Amino acid sequence: MDFETVSAEDFGASLRGLGLNLLVRDVRCTADFLQTVFGMQAHRLSADFAIMTYGDGPSQQVFQLHADATYGANPLLAILPEAGPRGAGLEIRLYDSDPEQAVACLAALPTEQRDALTVLQDPSDKPHGLREAYILDFDGYAWVPSRPLR
Repeated sequence: MDFETVSAEDFGASLRGLGLNLLVRDVRCTADFLQTVFGMQAHRLSADFAIMTYGDGPSQQVFQLHADATYGANPLLAILPEAGPRGAGLEIRLYDSDPEQAVACLAALPTEQRDALTVLQDPSDKPHGLREAYILDFDGYAWVPSRPLR
């Protein structure tokens, strides 16, 4: 599927399994963070929307970013905080991302973006067999780059 040209109707009809849609204050800023730090690709990028892809081939993962304004008739809009973090309790785990590399890539972001991010935990070994870091983004979502210890 060509994510740059697919219609909204065809894209929506193609979605299967578990879906992830993040409501964010600034789609372009979040997409830039995800591309720079985790090597994701943004498709159909606009101020309102982006299709994001993570990984390649048959294991490629697809999710969406939506700006608040696109959710005018959605029931979630009424419970979104106007300020402060939104993603408390949600971990977005990226099992194919090296935590050291992800944290190091934060330096490549513009200063105003980098200063709005928080490394909650530097890369560290965990008893469940992973080395991981926790990066809190602009909207309070916790991105967890992880790799096996072995």
